[in-house]
Amino acid sequence: MIAVDWGTSSFRAYRLDEGGAILARRESPRGIAGVPAGRFPQVLAEEIGDWLGGRRETVVLCGMVGSRQGWVEVPYCECPAGAPEIAACLHPVELEGAAAYIVPGVSGFDTAGVREVMRGEETQVLGALEALPEEAAVCLPGTHSKWVRVRRSQIVGFSTHFTGETFAVLKAHSLLGRMLEDGAPDEAAFLAGLARSAEPEGLLHHLFGVRAKALFGELSGVGSGEYLSGLLIGHELRNALAGVRAAPVFLLGAPGLVARYALALRALGAEPRALDAESAVNGMKLLARARGLAGGARG
Repeated sequence: MIAVDWGTSSFRAYRLDEGGAILARRESPRGIAGVPAGRFPQVLAEEIGDWLGGRRETVVLCGMVGSRQGWVEVPYCECPAGAPEIAACLHPVELEGAAAYIVPGVSGFDTAGVREVMRGEETQVLGALEALPEEAAVCLPGTHSKWVRVRRSQIVGFSTHFTGETFAVLKAHSLLGRMLEDGAPDEAAFLAGLARSAEPEGLLHHLFGVRAKALFGELSGVGSGEYLSGLLIGHELRNALAGVRAAPVFLLGAPGLVARYALALRALGAEPRALDAESAVNGMKLLARARGLAGGARG
C-alpha cells in the first residue's frame, strides 16, 4: 500500500509493506497549490511512479487533494464519523497501475449551527485513536487550528481557529508586521502575550497593543513576533478550552508547533500530551482496512 498526505503546500508519501510498516518515505514541496488543473495524476506518477512496480498497488490519498482546488472535489462525510463511515465515502480516482482512493474529509456544525469542515486532520485523528481514551479533545495546531472531539472512536464534532493564517497575514500585510523580526524564540515575550489574552476589551484591541509596546521599546522586533504569537494562541486556547470536558488535551502536528502549544497549555493549567506526528499514515491504513482494500486488510 502507498499512503499519500497531499496538502496545500507539501506532498508526503509513504510506502508500506504487507504488515503496515513504513518501507520508504518521500517528501516534496509540490503541494496542490502548485499543481495545474488536470495534472494531478501526472504529478503523482512523477513522485511515486517507481513504487507502483509490476503489480497493482493500493494508493490512499488524504488532505487538500480532495478539495475544490485539488484533484477532484470529494463530498464531505458528515459527523459523527469513525473509520467505517469515512471509509465508505472513499472516492476512487483513475491512476495507471494502482487502485487509488481519496479520503473525503469531514463536515459538521459549531455550537451556533455554522458549518465546519476539515480535510486531512480527520485522517490524522483516526490514526491516533489507539492512543486516545474513550472521550478526548485533540488539538491540531496550524494555519487553521482544529479542535476535534472524539468519543468512542468517532469524531463527534470540531471547531476551527484561524490562528496561524491570522499571524501570517498580519506579518506580511499589515503595519504591525513591519515591526516584527525573525529570531530565536523568546519565551518570556510569548508568555506575556498569552497572559494579555486573558484581559478585557478583546483581540482587536489587544492587537494594537503590540504596536504600541514596540513603539515605546517595551518589545523588541523579535519579541513583538513572539508576543503576537502568544496573544493569538492565547485567544484560541481560552475559547477552545471553554468547550473541553475531557482531560488531558492531546496535541497532534509538527513538533515545533506542538511544543509551543504545550507551553501555552501548561501555562493555562491544562495537561498537554503529544501524539505521533505521522499518524495520518496509520489513519490511511485503517481506512483501507475498513474498506477491505488490498494492502490494508492485514495492516
